[in-house]
Amino acid sequence: MANNAEEIKKFLRARRDAVRPSQVGLANYPGRRVPGLRREEVAQLAGVSVDYYTRLEQGRLTSASEGVILSIAEALRLTQAETQYLRDLLRPQPRRGAEAAPPQQVRPELLRMLNGLHDQPAFVLGRRNEVLASNDLLDALFTPFNHRPANERNLLRWMLLDPAARSLYLDWAQVTSEVVGVLRAEAGRHPDDPQTAAFVAELRAISPEFRTWWAERTVVERTWGSKRFNHPVVGRLDITYEALSLPGDPDQILFIYSGKTDGDLERLRILASWYAESTVHPATVGEATVEPRQDRAGEQGPRHV
Repeated sequence: MANNAEEIKKFLRARRDAVRPSQVGLANYPGRRVPGLRREEVAQLAGVSVDYYTRLEQGRLTSASEGVILSIAEALRLTQAETQYLRDLLRPQPRRGAEAAPPQQVRPELLRMLNGLHDQPAFVLGRRNEVLASNDLLDALFTPFNHRPANERNLLRWMLLDPAARSLYLDWAQVTSEVVGVLRAEAGRHPDDPQTAAFVAELRAISPEFRTWWAERTVVERTWGSKRFNHPVVGRLDITYEALSLPGDPDQILFIYSGKTDGDLERLRILASWYAESTVHPATVGEATVEPRQDRAGEQGPRHV
């Protein structure tokens, strides 16, 4: 991620360009040269001087009071997630240096809970969308993350690079761009994390979609919602999900999926049965080493990957 001054400049400019004058009660007169707001209009709406806002957007100021942050957020019509991102940029935590954070681990009690959810796909994501743990039904729905080396269990990398993911999600572009927005929020919370910076650089180098979405500077917060799938085993599947922050583990998010209708619940049960039958030795969540799966014909790997 760029340094704070550069990111403040690019983020404020992107959000200013995205707001139309009519959205904030300003006339969009003929001959207007910019599609979004002008700097002086943002300053007026936020109740700050034009000089102050200009210096802020140019990255010459890298901190602001909570009141100013909220006023600018209101002027730019920022979402709650975008407001928090701006707060992270303008009121950063003390720098801890560039040392890598220790590997994240999921508590054994949480692993047992995941294994006990037989009709609900569930998984735990880390700071950079690492799949830290997943139950069998999640592996059946997505891809067998438990059978992958630890450094290959990243949800966003899989969504961007695996053709099976593009086929699985009926709304692939929307869902994947939202996950990119989540990563943007995480990068704002941890601006000095070298692993996040390296991950972003990797995805920018190999994924044109990621480059486009990252440049848009959209910020998304994980909460709850629904997703639509076209699974090669059970067909159309609609789910609802909850994203739960874990007390005591601030960088870990627990996702629990549920079928949206009785028909979706039944399809999840069928998927669980299929996965159990096509797996010689089902993985235990969190195991470091797992034997490869084989289908009934003896071919390694899941049929949908």
